[in-house]
Amino acid sequence: MSELAFVPKPGQKDFTNEKRAPVVQCVVQCGNRILVARRSLMMNFYPGFWSGVSGFLDDERGVEEKVKEELREELGIGDRNIIEIIEGTVFEQEDLKYGRTWIVHPALVKVSADTVVPNWEIEDYRWIDPEEIESFELVPGFDTVVARLLKDL
Repeated sequence: MSELAFVPKPGQKDFTNEKRAPVVQCVVQCGNRILVARRSLMMNFYPGFWSGVSGFLDDERGVEEKVKEELREELGIGDRNIIEIIEGTVFEQEDLKYGRTWIVHPALVKVSADTVVPNWEIEDYRWIDPEEIESFELVPGFDTVVARLLKDL
């Protein structure tokens, strides 16, 4: 099964078949817990794996606007529930399975409530203590994103 067909909007770039692709990878935090989401089996990349909220940086908008869009679309979290967005250091994640290099733009998103309404991209989700992250089958690099974003907290 594959992801619903992607049709780029005006001004949007389709990174579906590119070897290098910029993505935003969000760690959503409410209190002392973070959200992990199991990717739908309909996803093209990493179906069934656990991750944060992510998406391609595929237009002219900045990281913060993309983060807000992904939280609205994937979790039903609106701007009024976002306390703070902290951008991390960008890094490259090589992935031999898909023959790609992901240019990862990490973002820690602090939210005021743990109520979410997942869309089709998320099969399951859990609010966990960050130390529990190792017990999940994660998309490559998500453990690095979590560790880097939470190291100073």
